[in-house]
Amino acid sequence: MDLAKLIDHTLLKPDATEAAVTSLCWEAQEYGFGAVCVNPTWVSLAARLLRPTSVKVCTVIGFPLGATTTPAKVGEAIEALACGATELDMVINLGKLKSGHYDFVCRDIEAVVGVARECSPPIVVKVILETALLTRAEKVTACQLVKDAGADFVKTSTGFGPGGATVDDVKLLRSIVGPAFGVKASGGIRTLQHALAMVEAGANRLGTSAGVAIMAEVRRCGVDDEQRALSD
Repeated sequence: MDLAKLIDHTLLKPDATEAAVTSLCWEAQEYGFGAVCVNPTWVSLAARLLRPTSVKVCTVIGFPLGATTTPAKVGEAIEALACGATELDMVINLGKLKSGHYDFVCRDIEAVVGVARECSPPIVVKVILETALLTRAEKVTACQLVKDAGADFVKTSTGFGPGGATVDDVKLLRSIVGPAFGVKASGGIRTLQHALAMVEAGANRLGTSAGVAIMAEVRRCGVDDEQRALSD
């Protein structure tokens, strides 16, 4: 397993500086991360720095609350793609979901997916559920809506909610969406053992700001010992 390729190297703090985003991009190249994930204002910078590499540029839509209008999310997506984003992580409309307005939630996701599908090749869309705020039944419903809307991934958390990714939630999401769909674990993943536990639970992408520290652990223990960390 190439753990680095599963990592979206993330910097979404509101006070992130140009220098910090630049360092994030250099780190992503050095460690071979699958993507960087930055706020929309830094997409053009990240795209320029990473253009010669295979590292993707992910940004967030309707972040972190998910409560912006559908046209606002669509506008964000269009601008992000024009600036060079190659993946979009959008936040589901939690209030509408909890109110039972499932058609609205599905159309909200479909609208962003529609923008992404106009690109060639199509842009990956991940939908953030903020699982710490949902009941089990709401998680099941949300996953089905995400699939029905044509997105590519469900994602556990923004990292700004009351809790991050848990093994139980990742297992649940994987059981709902099936083996061929994407599951991104995000929020609070700071150690190699935690990262591997998420992969073992069914995540095939990891959003973390601790990617460098995690890969330092890999280098210390050796790649062959990655799985051993699960039982430590």
